[in-house]
Amino acid sequence: MADQRTLINPQKVKSRKGYHFVKRTMDIVLSSIGLICLSPLMAVIAYKIKKEDKGPVFYKQVRVGKNGHKFEMYKFRSMVTNADQLLDRLKDQNEVEGAMFKMKHDPRITKVGHYLREHSLDELPQLVNVLKGDMSLVGPRPPLPSEVARYTDYDKQRLYVMPGCTGLWQVTARNDVGFDEMVKLDLEYVQHANLGYDLWIIIKTIGIIIKPNSSY
Repeated sequence: MADQRTLINPQKVKSRKGYHFVKRTMDIVLSSIGLICLSPLMAVIAYKIKKEDKGPVFYKQVRVGKNGHKFEMYKFRSMVTNADQLLDRLKDQNEVEGAMFKMKHDPRITKVGHYLREHSLDELPQLVNVLKGDMSLVGPRPPLPSEVARYTDYDKQRLYVMPGCTGLWQVTARNDVGFDEMVKLDLEYVQHANLGYDLWIIIKTIGIIIKPNSSY
């Protein structure tokens, strides 16, 4: 049966040229400032990760961005080094319905990783992705290719804009809702995105880093 939910006009999203120009300028400026100012904290995080199990500090994973563009997303490693290989054993314990995997007590997460995820610090290296132009500071969560393969036309509307380090889903419901609710929040952002909305989400994200919500 065809998906009867409302579809967004992609041309309307593309037509906001002034907003997209200012947003990209803001991304470059703020991500540059963030990388400089947060470099001491990032150095401490790198040391803690390396000290725990001698494994790689960073984790790279292929994600899907705007209009289906694939790119390597950077994160601080918060799981054991063979986490991807162990995923198949855990898929039947997925706690989120739909095209996404989330598990609150994921045994693959390291001790340092638990703290990083709780405060969303594992995502700081994504500032490099923002600087490169693969991501924005604010936007939908960047999905895996395997997730996108299961998307309906309705779900694919998340790809009309650049994915973000943070977004409406992250600062509101986060892991308290399922995949369909996440998509609904993302599309609400896609439809109504503006600079004021972006700044509000960034401010909320700073608050969540200090006082975590339901992230895991």
